[in-house]
Amino acid sequence: MSGPIFMQSDQSLMVKLRHLNWGLVLLIFIIASIGFAALYSAAGGSWDPWASRQMQRFIIGMIGMFIIALIDIKWWYKLVWPAYFIGIALLIVVELMGHVGMGAQRWIDLGFMKLQPSEMMKIAVVMALARYFHPATVDDMRRLFFLIIPAIIVMVPVGLVLLQPDLGTSLMIIMAGAGMLFIAGASIWLFVAGIAAVAAIIPIAWNFFLHDYQKKRVMTFLDPESDPLGAGYHITQSKIALGSGGIDGRGFLEGTQSRLNFLPEKQTDFIFTLWAEEQGLFGGAILLFLFALVFYYCIWIAMKCRHNFGRYLALGLMINFSLYVFINIGMVMGLLPVVGAPLPLISYGGTSMLAALIGFGLIMSCSIHSDSKVTR
Repeated sequence: MSGPIFMQSDQSLMVKLRHLNWGLVLLIFIIASIGFAALYSAAGGSWDPWASRQMQRFIIGMIGMFIIALIDIKWWYKLVWPAYFIGIALLIVVELMGHVGMGAQRWIDLGFMKLQPSEMMKIAVVMALARYFHPATVDDMRRLFFLIIPAIIVMVPVGLVLLQPDLGTSLMIIMAGAGMLFIAGASIWLFVAGIAAVAAIIPIAWNFFLHDYQKKRVMTFLDPESDPLGAGYHITQSKIALGSGGIDGRGFLEGTQSRLNFLPEKQTDFIFTLWAEEQGLFGGAILLFLFALVFYYCIWIAMKCRHNFGRYLALGLMINFSLYVFINIGMVMGLLPVVGAPLPLISYGGTSMLAALIGFGLIMSCSIHSDSKVTR
């Protein structure tokens, strides 16, 4: 298939609104509302400084999400490469004059908010790979030469993000890229070779590339009790809070670990721990069930798309979203090293909220324009 062109959509605004996936919109609203409640609790029963700002960002982001969803998917297809190269340019700006916070240079200070381009780059990478794989045949996916450009698409932003340094985000971009390769039909032997290469590189990376704090995170993950008041403090307190919640929780605003400030980063990385302490295993399971429904909706939207671009885009963004959920919850439970991954729609943060809603807007655009024709 060469030079795919999307046919002109004849849907009116009202038809598009009727075709909007309102079930997914409702799920997003419910999950975000849980986040507002958790941030209200994190501040000790106050809307400031986190919950009120997060609500404002959510309202603005929702408006943007609806606008993105209603725009014909063919325009997002055309804007893929501009979006990708703008993202690369922003990562370079971060390296040259970015805002430094918590020992890392990851943000651009816009005055009203601090933009983290690496969050937006994850979406741009998925879009670029979806466009590149859109016309690919089974034979194309079996040729190593055909996969050189996707490797460049992934590794250029990964290299720039590693300079910040941000190992966690770099790994998530790589995993999202690997997920796109899988759904596009790459040979299983490519993944076997990749796993073998990673295993061979680990000793070299450990000795020559990882920073001391990154090594400490790995060692703390393996044995957090070895330094419970130092490097292992975060995960130790998180486990105590999770256990404190029990089956039905201690009650809203009654979490002792968070209320007494034992739980670190309770408004960002460890917000699931705060929620689970107050609402217990039952409340945590409900939140996971809501995320699972979001994943289901995204897969359903992808499967009903008649064009590969929409199918790959929806699945790729779903993989990106699910990686955040899996890594954040695995991290706070001590099943994964602490890498600073926010919980989508829940954790405090303007860029992460904006990135999540942009992603959902693109997924909904795939849903509304799922019947767009692609000519050869």
